[in-house]
Amino acid sequence: MLKKIQFFVVAVVLAALVSPQGGTQAAVQKDQATWLWNPWMIVNDEAGTLTFLESKRVNKVYVQIDQDIPMKVYRSFIKKAFAKGIRVYALDGASDWVAPKGYTSLNELIKWLIRYQSGSAATQKFAGIHLDVEPYLYSGWTTNQAAAVESYQALLTKAKSSAASLKLPLEADMPFWFDEISYKNTYGNGKLAEWVIANTNSVTIMAYRDSAPLIIEIVKNEMDIAEKYGKYIVVGVETGQTSEGDAISFFEEGEAVMNQELSAVQNHYASSAGFNGTAVHHVGSWMTMNP
Repeated sequence: MLKKIQFFVVAVVLAALVSPQGGTQAAVQKDQATWLWNPWMIVNDEAGTLTFLESKRVNKVYVQIDQDIPMKVYRSFIKKAFAKGIRVYALDGASDWVAPKGYTSLNELIKWLIRYQSGSAATQKFAGIHLDVEPYLYSGWTTNQAAAVESYQALLTKAKSSAASLKLPLEADMPFWFDEISYKNTYGNGKLAEWVIANTNSVTIMAYRDSAPLIIEIVKNEMDIAEKYGKYIVVGVETGQTSEGDAISFFEEGEAVMNQELSAVQNHYASSAGFNGTAVHHVGSWMTMNP
């Protein structure tokens, strides 16, 4: 009888470890994520896109929702990604989502997701929601930052409730400097970075620098905050060409240098409870970057 019990326990543990989206694996394996902003790539070359993701050992991809694309396209892609151990998150958002009536865009996304999830098999469903809103790009940020911040908080609060109703985790992209933005409004007072981390399941920090020491430095506050709240931080880096400065993107250095620097970041934060992996922005520029 004891041997049977021991065999059962081992079998359960092994099953959890090999499950592509199993809770045990998710707790052990860090995210290697990326953004797929052009979902027409999976319309025109689903196999090639999946081959690329698999070759880069991606286990999580944020895929832009384009409601002009038939749901069957997303279902096919997610099912095949699932079989490869890749979780797919529904990606959407824009700076004008914090405008006075910007919440209607969020409502449309949630309505679409409700229809999509209810008509999909388990292996075809999105594993979560990933928002990229970037409220600081909205014109109102410069004229009335306090109001824009509060509108952003209201949007994320609504998104959190909607995600919960769908039984999906909510994630958000966030710049590393939100720990310098203060708020005092109906949501209390404090630093915006702490509020966002506390009110989402995971945050991907847009730590757009091209060396490990710089990246490690600019995300350290967020790592501490994530640990405080029992939440997760994914560190994102840029691969596209930019005019914002020489230290922003790995476009000039190439992929080998990027991998080396990301490895150093991973090693540095390996023991941090809040660190949950890295993300590369984005599939399109990653595909064409120098080796």
